[in-house]
Amino acid sequence: MKLFKKMKDGGPLSRVWGFFLIEAKNLFSVAFLMFKDGSREAFHSHAFNAVSWVLWGKLSEQLIDSTQSHEYTPSLKPIYTPRDCFHKVTSHGTTFVITFRGPWINQWKEFLEDEQKYITLTHGRHVVE
Repeated sequence: MKLFKKMKDGGPLSRVWGFFLIEAKNLFSVAFLMFKDGSREAFHSHAFNAVSWVLWGKLSEQLIDSTQSHEYTPSLKPIYTPRDCFHKVTSHGTTFVITFRGPWINQWKEFLEDEQKYITLTHGRHVVE
């Protein structure tokens, strides 16, 4: 369990920093996220379901199976991200988000656009062979 921890969210190539109030992966997490301008070139799913709110800035979400994009700006309406949502998020400038995450499952996936391949990840972002 982590309390009051600042760290990258989504691995070393991520453009997102997390300020975790609490992270107990078997129960829940609460974090403030800071998305730097742009996006990492990888579509991904998640190990958790999440409910989030944009506090400042603007995000675009593109689903892997669609050319459709969703845009998110500050609103009282939450953004629900189920763990099986396979997406890529782009920040337009710096964007701040608060997120509440549920318990983690053991595996999730990424699609590496540069290599045109899927990988399966587990805790610690270790690749599952």
